[in-house]
Amino acid sequence: MKAHEIFLHMSSATAGEVFLFLQKEEKAVYKAAVQGLANQRNLRSVFIERKPPNERFPWMKEALGRPISDTLATHLLQAWLLGAHKGMLNDFFDALEIAHEEDGTVEELPASPPKEKIAPAVDKLLAEYPAETVAVYL
Repeated sequence: MKAHEIFLHMSSATAGEVFLFLQKEEKAVYKAAVQGLANQRNLRSVFIERKPPNERFPWMKEALGRPISDTLATHLLQAWLLGAHKGMLNDFFDALEIAHEEDGTVEELPASPPKEKIAPAVDKLLAEYPAETVAVYL
């Protein structure tokens, strides 16, 4: 599933969580996202920024659900997962015995993790983290 499709199927609550995190913790990423989405619609970014969050976030979710926004959607999901959910990423890599950095990144992914380890790793994530967050990651 492509990143824009993830936003298309994502709940409004999770999308709001993504946007709120980026707005507070990754200001440059959030601002670039607003600017990119505004440019796609031939709008000035201030038009989007001035909307209250209860109007802005659904608009952004809908815009990120379009195929033209796939690259931007990918970048936002990466920033959110690496910023807000490092622990989940690290738990998954630990369960699969994949070497990783503390920030949740991997230098070199193995060709394919052992199949017998995947289901228990996913089950562990689902037991500890919100199901939709796990689904976005996987």
